[in-house]
Amino acid sequence: MAVKIRLARGGSKKRPFYRVVVADTRMPRDGRYIEKIGTYNPLLPKDSEERVKIDVDRVKHWLGEGAQVTDRVSRFLEAAGVLEAKTRSNPNKGKPHKATVERAEEKAAKLAEAAEAAAEAEAAPAEEATEEAAAE
Repeated sequence: MAVKIRLARGGSKKRPFYRVVVADTRMPRDGRYIEKIGTYNPLLPKDSEERVKIDVDRVKHWLGEGAQVTDRVSRFLEAAGVLEAKTRSNPNKGKPHKATVERAEEKAAKLAEAAEAAAEAEAAPAEEATEEAAAE
């Protein structure tokens, strides 16, 4: 039997609440589980102690039994000091999407055109004034 330590969603619509559970991998996400070992409430502030509660002794027991940990739960356990921190690499995290870059370029081009038009409009009346003065 393959066992995972994972999150099971509860709560109402737009108000998520999660149980940290040990479950058979064949069971549905919110379905039957073997044991509840903690809770996670994402609506609480990040510095709140009530946000993540995990029974560390039971986690160590299940890890000893060969349970696998999902990515989100492994982050909780790393913060609690149960697991060693993994190095993660996401080089695209800070990059904007292609459409965002294109929109920014179009906006910059429009602003440059508007600035040129304004500069030409200022230069044209000055030239006319000098031509009239020269004609007199």
